[in-house]
Amino acid sequence: MKQRSFLLAPRPEANSRRPIRRELVVGWLFALPALAFYALFVLVPFLMSLEYSFFRWDGIGVMKWVGLKNYLTVFEVPVLFESIINAFKLVLFFSLIPVGLGLVVASVMHKVAAGTFGSVARTILFLPQVIPLVAAGIIWGWILAMPGLLNETLRATGLESWARAWLGDFDWALPAVGMIGIWVLLGFCTVLLATAIAKIDPSLFESARIDGSNWLQEFLSITVPLLRQEIGVCLTVTIIAALAAFDIVYVSTGGGPGNATAVPGIQIYILAFTEQRIGPASALAVLLMVLVLLVILPIQRLTREERS
Repeated sequence: MKQRSFLLAPRPEANSRRPIRRELVVGWLFALPALAFYALFVLVPFLMSLEYSFFRWDGIGVMKWVGLKNYLTVFEVPVLFESIINAFKLVLFFSLIPVGLGLVVASVMHKVAAGTFGSVARTILFLPQVIPLVAAGIIWGWILAMPGLLNETLRATGLESWARAWLGDFDWALPAVGMIGIWVLLGFCTVLLATAIAKIDPSLFESARIDGSNWLQEFLSITVPLLRQEIGVCLTVTIIAALAAFDIVYVSTGGGPGNATAVPGIQIYILAFTEQRIGPASALAVLLMVLVLLVILPIQRLTREERS
C-alpha cells in the first residue's frame, strides 16, 4: 500500500510545469489581439495580393487566370524593372550613408558631448524622424526648387553654375531624393547607436587609451564590433525604408522627371489605382516583399551569429 501511494503521488516535475504552461497561455492571450490585427491587416492582404498576382483583373470585372505572366511583365517592361534598380540605388542614401555617418556621429558625441549638450544634440538629430514624411517631402521640395534655398545660397556664394532644378534634373533627381532620406534617417541611426555606445563598459576604452590607441583604433576595434546587433537593426529598418519608399518620392517628384525616380511603391500605385492593372501591381508588390526578405534575412542572421 505504501508503494502504491508513492506511485500515485503527483510528480514534482508535473507540478513545476503547471505554472510555466499557465504563464504561456496567459502570454498568448495577451498577444492574441495584436496577432488578430496583424493577421487581418497584414497576412490577409498579402495572401490576397499573392492571389491577384496570378490573374488579369481591373478591380471590378471578372478575373482571368494568367499564371506567371504578371511576374514576367515586371521583368520585361523596362519601367517596372528600372523601378527596382532605383530602389536599390536608394539603399546607398537611405541605409549605408545614414548608418555609416550615424556610427561616426554617435562615437564623436560619446567622446566629446555629455550632459545637457549631448541630450540637446540627440534631440535635434532625431527631430526629422518625428516629422511626417509627407511634410518632409514638401519642405525639401521648396528647398531644392529652382528658386529654393539651396540654389539661392549657391548664387550668393558665387557658385551659380551649380544651381539647377535638383528634383527636376534627370541626373540629380534620384540623389536629391536620397539626400532627403539621409536627412530623415540619420537621426534615428545616430540616437540608436549613441544609446548602445553608452552601454559599453568604459574600462574597455580606458584600457585602449593606456595601450596608446587613438580614437580611430578605438572606433574600429571596440565600438564597431560591440555594436553589430544595433548596426543590424539600423540596416534592417533603413533598407526596408529604401526598398519600400513611397511618401517622400511621391510628394517630392512623383516618380519623375520621366521615370528617373520611379520606385516600386510608385509603380504599384500607378498600376493599381491609375491603370487598374491589379495583377501586375500585385506581382510587383510580392516581388518587392521577396527582395526585402532576401536582403534582410542574411543581415539578421549575420548580426545574430556575431553577437553569439
